[in-house]
Amino acid sequence: MAKGREKEKKRLIVTCGGTGGHVFPGLAVANELRGRGHEVEVWLSGRAVEGKTLTAWNGPVFHTYAKPLSLHNLFPVIRSFFRCLLRFRAFKPDAVLAMGSYASLPPVLAAHWKGIRIVLHEANAVPGKAVEFLARYASCVAISFPETAKHLKKREVKCTGLPVRCDLEGQPRYEEIPEGAFVFFVTGGSQGAHRLNEIASQAAVLLDKEVHGRLFVLHQTGEADEEWVRACYEKAGVPNKTAAFFPDMGRAFASTDLVVARAGASTCFELAYLGKPALLVPLPSAVRDHQHLNAAALAASGGADEARQDELTGRSLMRYLKHKMENPMQLRQMATAIRTLAVPEAASRVADLLDR
Repeated sequence: MAKGREKEKKRLIVTCGGTGGHVFPGLAVANELRGRGHEVEVWLSGRAVEGKTLTAWNGPVFHTYAKPLSLHNLFPVIRSFFRCLLRFRAFKPDAVLAMGSYASLPPVLAAHWKGIRIVLHEANAVPGKAVEFLARYASCVAISFPETAKHLKKREVKCTGLPVRCDLEGQPRYEEIPEGAFVFFVTGGSQGAHRLNEIASQAAVLLDKEVHGRLFVLHQTGEADEEWVRACYEKAGVPNKTAAFFPDMGRAFASTDLVVARAGASTCFELAYLGKPALLVPLPSAVRDHQHLNAAALAASGGADEARQDELTGRSLMRYLKHKMENPMQLRQMATAIRTLAVPEAASRVADLLDR
């Protein structure tokens, strides 16, 4: 670490509430900044799902209680704005990093009101409504995908990649997985994905009958679907490890031959970082179809395939999985290809924008 940087210690806020896809990258940057000697406070919206992500952070946390902007939530959003103003007065930060989503709105507007320097980060291939609106107040917008720049004309933009969790790499496989089993990992993100859970569990039951016990399923379901997905596997005799949320995602990825997932930006960059081939099933209702654009970027590399949810069935997914299982060379080629999109220094690049 440069001596000049050590002397110039700052007070910084990283606001990254909403979902795990916003929190994990924010915490990666917060840890990088704190490692450089800065005083860092993480701001979350206070949602229950955020609590599961905090194993990656042991520093101070402030809850803004931000809500998605709507007429129904107008007064909670205003209260959040004033709550942020009061905290700024007490903490006196030099700069604020906002990782997007509705949770960025009150902190960024309050920071602008107080004249505090603002840096935004956009995770997805197309900017979300929050980043698009708030970009006018930011000194710089960090982006994950190069193509995002065309949507943020007349703004200072820096392509940094998306920071990923530092605890993902180098983790051991799960001991309960038999040697030689084909493992696929289903994840709809930290909150799960009901339709994906239905299709994937149907496919797993069909595939297990075809391959006679050579399959093992890892399935992150989200809280709402955990019990019935596990019961489905147990009834059919499919070897599995099912949980609402995997706190040890590094082990899940390390155990996996192929990932079946939504195409949130964090998932995409984690797959690239770890070199995990994937079938991406974008959320059809995603704002501005951003998950399709994320998936398309990975598919263009040759490291992932994309499937439309309305065209995917349990049987078609079973056939896809069986084909990959019988062609391990394809999986190795996909793993090599997807690694070309990895940006392992992304957290450092984003931190540099706060550090200047």
